[in-house]
Amino acid sequence: MQTSEKKCYELPESLAKNLGIQLISVEEGYVKATMPVDERTSRPCEPVDILNGGASLALAETVAGYGSIPLCEPGQMPCGIQISANHVHMVPIGTYVEAVGKLVHRGRTSHVWNVDITTPEGKLVSTARIVNLIVKKRL
Repeated sequence: MQTSEKKCYELPESLAKNLGIQLISVEEGYVKATMPVDERTSRPCEPVDILNGGASLALAETVAGYGSIPLCEPGQMPCGIQISANHVHMVPIGTYVEAVGKLVHRGRTSHVWNVDITTPEGKLVSTARIVNLIVKKRL
């Protein structure tokens, strides 16, 4: 199941695309994305499968990475170097989660993002902080 909001960007073949992540909005210092809770993103848990915490981390790092890309100078790119998260609510298979990333710090060599992952009803599932190192692109 996925949100009815339109995605704003087609992801290339990647982990994010394989997990069904869709970018809904990418603005300066703000990113919104969704991810289904399905066989790709869940783990077994009786009586029903639930969202895997690792999938939540992949969603959070994807949001922060795509948020940092437009903030980089030409010839630069972001590389995630640190992520920490707390998972506070389980989500059953068959629904989706929303992630909202907000830029906390924009330095010359690093960006810091807070990403909150919620249910469609707005209940907090996970909260993460991501640090992206800004590096020169290599050919």
